[in-house]
Amino acid sequence: MSKVKIGLVQMSCSQDKQANLDKAVHEIRQAASKGANIICLQELFTSLYFCDVEDYDQFRLAETVPGPSTYVLTELAKELSVVIIASLFEKRAEGLYHNTAAVIDADGSYLGKYRKMHIPDDPSFYEKFYFTPGDLGYKVFSTKYGRLGVLICWDQWYPEASRITALMGADVLFYPTAIGWATSQDEETNADQFQAWQIIQRSHAVANGIPVVSVNRVGLEQDGAMKFWGGSFVANSQGRILYQASHETEETEVVEVDLSEADHFRIHWPFLRDRRIDSYPPLTKRYLDVE
Repeated sequence: MSKVKIGLVQMSCSQDKQANLDKAVHEIRQAASKGANIICLQELFTSLYFCDVEDYDQFRLAETVPGPSTYVLTELAKELSVVIIASLFEKRAEGLYHNTAAVIDADGSYLGKYRKMHIPDDPSFYEKFYFTPGDLGYKVFSTKYGRLGVLICWDQWYPEASRITALMGADVLFYPTAIGWATSQDEETNADQFQAWQIIQRSHAVANGIPVVSVNRVGLEQDGAMKFWGGSFVANSQGRILYQASHETEETEVVEVDLSEADHFRIHWPFLRDRRIDSYPPLTKRYLDVE
């Protein structure tokens, strides 16, 4: 398919895991009713963003992947003939957990999962306490509606991740996300942070010549100390914003993207052609100490 319709579900969450799953199911149905072919949910959509504290009790939120949530979503994908990207807290084994995105094809088949590679550790984002870094490598999933590259949140800041996924043949890059502002923070800093977040992802679209879809949660959490800033968006293959959600409200939107644009932009902006791969070994080093 040259043109595909992408559904973005930007929603707030509660402490009730089942209620969050039920809300996501309802919004997936809404997106499908608007013609969506591919529907992406936000990062860790079945719960509040629990990584604001280091709390052993939060491990009870985890589940196997595939498991209870994916079983619900596979039936839904088959019924609606849509592809679903679902970010989940994965329990891999006793004491071993990942931040994982499952991909389900439009016939209800489970295509596999991507485990988040880059794990942050910042105030209110203590993900290293919970998640083992991904060990499946970067992934592209061949679906009814195209080849989907899936990365997760903190992966957004790493051009290496988007480049590798694009080189593996992704038609679109998806980023399920959970990012917000401290409510004590000033508006200028908020604006700077949002712009940096969006610009880096739009740059991935430009550098790789493919659309980028970022789906963030919204609403107040952490007893009002954190405002997840929403702002979910779609950028085309040259980084132009096709749609951007608000910072305030839950939104389910469907946006059409033209996958054939990739060839046009890659011909006229031949970044892949001109890559000097012989000069890139230093990228495998943590840092280059040059005296």
